[in-house]
Amino acid sequence: MKVINKTRQTTLAENAVIAKTPLKRMIGLLNRKGLEPGEALIIKPCNSIHTFFMRFPIDVVFVDANNRITKTIRSMRPFRISGIYLNALFVIELPAGTLEKTSTQAGDIAGTFLNPIGEVSPP
Repeated sequence: MKVINKTRQTTLAENAVIAKTPLKRMIGLLNRKGLEPGEALIIKPCNSIHTFFMRFPIDVVFVDANNRITKTIRSMRPFRISGIYLNALFVIELPAGTLEKTSTQAGDIAGTFLNPIGEVSPP
């Protein structure tokens, strides 16, 4: 799945996967050595994350039910806890540096391409 910043017309990830089940949300990126450029993990539902036992920093995007980015965290290091963002419906975890490269910030609108014809809809 492709994730875009609709406001800035930039691509956040070409290859995103969604963690919707409790087990997949719990495991998250713990079994990974890193995220390659273009990869992302979408955790839904989610309004807070931690990076305990992770081995690499990540960029984090909290998104509300209207696909508006409510909070971004750049290069969140391992063994940290984010705040709780009550208006966030899901979170997108990206390789560190993605937010700076794409100029993504709070207030932007995120979107996903779910099919080859380019239809945009929320995760």
